[in-house]
Amino acid sequence: MPGIGPMELVIVLIIALIVLGPKKLPDAGRALGDGIRQFKGSITGDSAPAPAALPERESEPVAVAEEPVASSPASTVR
Repeated sequence: MPGIGPMELVIVLIIALIVLGPKKLPDAGRALGDGIRQFKGSITGDSAPAPAALPERESEPVAVAEEPVASSPASTVR
């Protein structure tokens, strides 16, 4: 039985990109890696917990500086 060559891997990756799309492909790869890690850990009897996933990076809201409001003579109360 022949091994998997580089051309077959490229074809599989192109099909995965078409099916999953560019936004879900990293999540699918991460899930596959976690599954393989758990499978290997269960075979070897390694009871060490999997490393914690990095937290999703959320963009912080940008603070907008408020400009001072100049009071007009018509708006002042006498």
